[in-house]
Amino acid sequence: MPELLNAKELKERASIVSLLKHLGYEPVRKSGKELMYHSMLRDGDRTPSLSVNDHIGAWYDHGSGKGGNIIDFGLAYWPALTFSEVVDKLQQLSSESVQGPRSFRPRLPVKNRNYVIDRVCPLGGNPAISNYLLNRGIFEAARGHLSEVYYFLEINGARKAFFAAGWQNEAGGWEVRNKYFKGCIGSKGITVVPGDPRHVVLFEGYLNYLSWLSEYQDTSRSIIVLNTLSLLTAGIEKAKQFSVVDVYFDRDPAGFQAFKALHAALPYATDRSAAFEGFNDYNDKLLASFKTANKLGNGPEFQKGFSI
Repeated sequence: MPELLNAKELKERASIVSLLKHLGYEPVRKSGKELMYHSMLRDGDRTPSLSVNDHIGAWYDHGSGKGGNIIDFGLAYWPALTFSEVVDKLQQLSSESVQGPRSFRPRLPVKNRNYVIDRVCPLGGNPAISNYLLNRGIFEAARGHLSEVYYFLEINGARKAFFAAGWQNEAGGWEVRNKYFKGCIGSKGITVVPGDPRHVVLFEGYLNYLSWLSEYQDTSRSIIVLNTLSLLTAGIEKAKQFSVVDVYFDRDPAGFQAFKALHAALPYATDRSAAFEGFNDYNDKLLASFKTANKLGNGPEFQKGFSI
């Protein structure tokens, strides 16, 4: 009987491309090392917007702004399942022989996929990063919270440089994001912004936290950003230290399921996502309000982003 990969091994070795093929999805085109799919996570995706880089085991849905590893995909694809159920399902699918090679991607030597941070700088020096944050409506809120992270990837001795907006997590890793990529350099972990020792606010992602912060600029509350729903358990353990827990998870099946699990552990937690009812997340609401203000001629004008 084939060995079953644990959660860490799934993220490191399981092939997202093989999983998608097993589920009945084929790529529409190839862009460099990435395969592009019509997103199966959203209805009506007519332009291929879900990219998969199986070399590093990552995916990104440009339409929703979400991405991550194979477990993050499973949580988004099977929103009714718990984290453990998703891992069990991926273990079984990844261990089956499905008309061809098994769905394990070769374990690459660390030196072949080694992200290295070159430098970290304050915001404002890189027009592409600044314009990305302006286009997300959070540039001002990001000051003092995000940095410009410059890093490179070494593959077989060749170096390729990248840059992105970044914030550090509790494990010492850097969560990075730009117009084309969302990922983590180093160890994955939640991000905590200390504040009120009694009152904490939880978010799935840092951009939603900054979108919320743009409306609550004087807040002193503590903040927990999961950075991925697969770290919900870690977020719950940290939230247990607080007597008041407000939650702004996304208003989609995965977000609702995550709050259900959190509420089971912390019955006094309050779902605050009605603050952006009618939108998927806080950033969607913020962008919609800016667009409305721009049409009326009294809002900030977005700038066209630079290619990275």
